[in-house]
Amino acid sequence: MGDASAMAKPDEQPVHEVTVAAFAAGRFEVTRGEFAAFVTATGYAPSSGCLIDRTRTGQMLFDSSASWRDPGYPQTDRDPVVCMGWADAQAYAAWLSRRTGKVYRLLSEAEWEYAARAGTTSEFFWGNTDHDLCTYANGGDLAAQKQYPSWPAAPCNDGYVFTAPVGSFRPNAFGLYDMAGNAWEWIADCYAPRYDVQPRDGSAYTGGSCDHHVLRGGSWGWGTSDERSSQRNPLLPLPSTVRGGDFGFRLARAL
Repeated sequence: MGDASAMAKPDEQPVHEVTVAAFAAGRFEVTRGEFAAFVTATGYAPSSGCLIDRTRTGQMLFDSSASWRDPGYPQTDRDPVVCMGWADAQAYAAWLSRRTGKVYRLLSEAEWEYAARAGTTSEFFWGNTDHDLCTYANGGDLAAQKQYPSWPAAPCNDGYVFTAPVGSFRPNAFGLYDMAGNAWEWIADCYAPRYDVQPRDGSAYTGGSCDHHVLRGGSWGWGTSDERSSQRNPLLPLPSTVRGGDFGFRLARAL
């Protein structure tokens, strides 16, 4: 786990070995349609409000009227659900577990990075440059830069400014889609600034104050450096109760 290159951030070091037990990971991020089915079945009501960019200025601001139904831009039921908080992801996983009789949960950081890398050691799961970003990920590119001229962009155009339907891009070698870009994915772990304090058995780190959890994978609105397999986003100083217009999640299942 981690990154020793010049692109690495301090909380991606030191590089260390972790043993990851067998698990299943969702091929796709949880979709808006799937989350809607959960809400319909249970009456679950996430707290109102989300960080969105309704004015298209490139600045995410809290909007009390925003929600997963209205993240400030149009979506289909096949787009990843966004405006998700960590507790919302946990609630969905608990419901799906009850409904199916199987244990669903968020991935640990070790599991997520293992799944994202899919056997690679490069910066991105497709290589070390952003030239192929639009083949594999919905990230900061020329399509986004057309809407947000001040944003840095990869030298390609994927046709999507905001989220794309899951599975719109090529998967990694494990057959997992959108492990980079589209929506940030909530992770089970509490955030630890030093990377090697986490359990070496691949389970989630639950130490510290646990005021902050981790998002992984980047999103449609972030630069290409955030699509790297080792990139961690703890949202400091924002707590884990925050929701964002590009925050979603993926599930794991015990085997």
